[in-house]
Amino acid sequence: MKLFFKLSSIVVLMMVSVFVSPIFAGDDKVKVGFIYVGPVGDHGWTYMHDQGRQIVEEELGNLVETTYVENVPEGADAERVITQMALQGVDIIFATSFGYMEQMLNVAKKFPDVKFEHATGYKTAPNMAVYSSKFYEGRYIQGVIAGMMSKEGKAGYIASFPIPEVVRGINAFYLGATSINPDFDLDIVWVNTWYDPAKEGDAASVLISQGADIITQHTDSTAPLQIAQNKGVLAFGQASDMHHFAPDSQMTAIIDQWGPYYVERVMAVIDGTWESKDTWGGMDTGMVEMAPYNNIPDNVKQIALNLEDAIRSGNFDPFGGKFTTGELLGMNKYLEGINAQVPN
Repeated sequence: MKLFFKLSSIVVLMMVSVFVSPIFAGDDKVKVGFIYVGPVGDHGWTYMHDQGRQIVEEELGNLVETTYVENVPEGADAERVITQMALQGVDIIFATSFGYMEQMLNVAKKFPDVKFEHATGYKTAPNMAVYSSKFYEGRYIQGVIAGMMSKEGKAGYIASFPIPEVVRGINAFYLGATSINPDFDLDIVWVNTWYDPAKEGDAASVLISQGADIITQHTDSTAPLQIAQNKGVLAFGQASDMHHFAPDSQMTAIIDQWGPYYVERVMAVIDGTWESKDTWGGMDTGMVEMAPYNNIPDNVKQIALNLEDAIRSGNFDPFGGKFTTGELLGMNKYLEGINAQVPN
């Protein structure tokens, strides 16, 4: 999934020495490493991946040792961090951002005995798997709720980077909203960051000033929700349940559930059954969940719950079956009706 601001390689290597070296005490445990694009305290994307790491520790106990490096920018710095983990004896490494793909692939070729897993990518190798979630399923439901709850018929969408995952989410939200209100207007602000509370908050303020009475985001801080709370408009959280940051504004949030996948893949290393594969799980697998519904009427809540059931059972596809898996994974254009262009 992600791009991020540049840090110096010296700072990154210092982080590696702080977070990686101390854990390699025993030789009988499977060593598990995680590379994060943001801080573990973002309460969004990275926070939920780290919750998954902690579930690995809780469920597998003395069988494993885990470590992580946070705030790792994409590019050469990421490759050095991944390489350092492999050199330190980590058995399986999870890189949790789209922009780590080429760097992890390069390192995987050099360390054939190490297992590598890349989140949201599409390139594999004999010792490198990829995994992601169908977040767009939840974004469609959010769009339906927005279509029913917006008095102005207008939502503001704070977007991070123009990669297929983000574009796909925008399109799914728009489809959901226009299924209720065909004239629904969606304003999009690209902030070119995954985590920058100041920029995200400013974007929310601008969108609200332009008439949006619903705020949603594909960025990781709680700032947009908090701005929505302060301005008295409704909003959606991102990646985790952020309700306590905006109890009067959050209607729901997509929850990324990585823990079961991480436990399964680490166990495969432990029992010798790990193999490279491509995983794209949705509501049917439990990798995507919706946070509790708040600040909406009971009839809207029931419609959302019915959609969850229909998507989970396979009886409903947010995109209406109009796109192949490959087209969804490579989506780089807005659907007709969104009056804007995806930035280069």
